[in-house]
Amino acid sequence: MITTQKPILDLTAADLMTRDLVCLPHEMSMKEAARLLLQNHISGAPVVDNHGQCIGVLSATDFVTLTKKIGDKGHPCVGSTEWEVVVEMMPEDELAQFMTPDPVMVSPRTSICRLARQMVDAHIHRVIVVDAENRPIGIVTSTDLVAALAYANYPH
Repeated sequence: MITTQKPILDLTAADLMTRDLVCLPHEMSMKEAARLLLQNHISGAPVVDNHGQCIGVLSATDFVTLTKKIGDKGHPCVGSTEWEVVVEMMPEDELAQFMTPDPVMVSPRTSICRLARQMVDAHIHRVIVVDAENRPIGIVTSTDLVAALAYANYPH
């Protein structure tokens, strides 16, 4: 939850971002990535190369897409929404094959309005906050934007 007293329109990615990041190495298997996301109760994370630079994002949408493909190939596709089922269906292939490349990345100084506009325009629910070397330092989700609005310091 946001604890700043700044006016809502003055908020930036640095004010809103989650700093405790889970980053996925590009060579990690889809099964391992699914387990890690499940263990951390998150639906997506940045994918990094061997230098720690953000090269993609892996999200629930990528898992749904892959699960549909697996089901289409004759493998059992259970109609459950439980992530445990999804984890067991995932291949041992490297996640770099299935991630969304070229994620939307922003600087910590990006305004809340710009963040919202980028999410809407790209039809996404998270942006990766990166440093000058494109290393992930935070993540801002659509839930973070809604929380900022819900707890905004404005007259009621």
